Amino acid sequence: MMSRLHISLWGSLIALSILWLVFEPNAYTFAPFFSLRGNMVQYFGILAMGCMSIIMVLALRPRWLEGWIGGLDKMYRLHKWLGISALVLSVTHWLWAKGPKWAVGLGLLERRQRGPRPQIEPGTLESILSSLRGFAEDIGEWAFYGAAALMVLALIKWFPYRLFFKTHRLLAITYLVLAFHAAVLLKFSYWATPLGAVMGVLLISGGVAAVIVLLRRVARDRKVNGTIRDLRYHPTMRTLEIDVEVPANWPGHQAGQFAFAMSDPSEGPHPYTIASAWDASTPRLTFMVKELGDHTRRLQQKLTIGQPVTVEGPYGRFTFEDRSPRQIWVSGGIGLTPFLARLEQLAKSPDSGKQIDFFHCAAEADDGVIARLKAAASAAGVRLHLLVTPQDGLLDGDKIRTTVGEWQQASLWFCGPAGFGLSLRRDFASKGLNVGRKFHQELFSMR
Repeated sequence: MMSRLHISLWGSLIALSILWLVFEPNAYTFAPFFSLRGNMVQYFGILAMGCMSIIMVLALRPRWLEGWIGGLDKMYRLHKWLGISALVLSVTHWLWAKGPKWAVGLGLLERRQRGPRPQIEPGTLESILSSLRGFAEDIGEWAFYGAAALMVLALIKWFPYRLFFKTHRLLAITYLVLAFHAAVLLKFSYWATPLGAVMGVLLISGGVAAVIVLLRRVARDRKVNGTIRDLRYHPTMRTLEIDVEVPANWPGHQAGQFAFAMSDPSEGPHPYTIASAWDASTPRLTFMVKELGDHTRRLQQKLTIGQPVTVEGPYGRFTFEDRSPRQIWVSGGIGLTPFLARLEQLAKSPDSGKQIDFFHCAAEADDGVIARLKAAASAAGVRLHLLVTPQDGLLDGDKIRTTVGEWQQASLWFCGPAGFGLSLRRDFASKGLNVGRKFHQELFSMR
């Protein structure tokens, strides 16, 4: 069964394709070549701008779409795949536009014999757009080069996040230029059709979103100013635990959700899972941050008690809500954070109708964290299974199924290394578990 992420991606491309096929009278004309070329330039341009427009709207992190697609992590995955699609489609559009000209210059293709141009009544919208065609083509080409370079940089994992954060915003500028390019060069007859209406909505929505991004107004109503109240470092796990006091206008969160936190505007916001349950009487959030990159390795030296922090959220749908009578939790390393929040929540408000087995795997045992985990599991009534990999070996589906006899009735909630999660998903799918409904995993990758 296709996920809503795949439905969103392919549905957008298919819907635009169908609209173009219906409202382009020469869609099935393959000769002469330059007629085909004109059709392909329009078609791939429409698809590319459709993808870019949706990308700009997704950059606003709309709550209504997060709910439908199953979490902001899924939305960012859709954002990434739409970006890859936009890159491929825009390159194809550019090749159809430029390639025949190169072929004519090399003598591989005969120059098109132009007939008389159709007469356009002066002063009309069509004549105004026609007069802008040359300018729109020129600036659109340069904007395409800039957008393509920025998209490629966004896909390079080793490109530093602090630079990615700054350069990625420039895509909003290139989008506005490309939206102008598309509005001028879209075949004028399309504007009187549903295809034109859809493109108009996409370009206007994308343009408004781009302006909001450039003004740094994204999710302004979901940001609060917090203060760091405590810092604890766990050297064995190379993890920094941060307690942040938030004001009364923080909306609260469910266990398993995450938030963006920013202590340095030059670095931008970073997403962290909240490792504490919400209690309005003591409005604090706990984040556990593992040293995984340049930014997280510097936090221990950069953060101080009393330092202001901007917190945005909460986000995510990894909230342990389902109708299964049993749940199996699996975490690896720092992936235990959403489960810590849920254990704390269950200790305060038990869910007596659900049996829970929690498997936590760690490369090294941190005595303090393990003691805390055992106490939290005991208070929450959750069966805890700790595995220290060097002495207990790797956890796999067979070990889980041997331990949890009625695993077929359970849903499985996973947070940890992506490869581990993919292996478990495939393993349980091969044993008949409906992973589309019962396997829950945070796709915690924001680029």
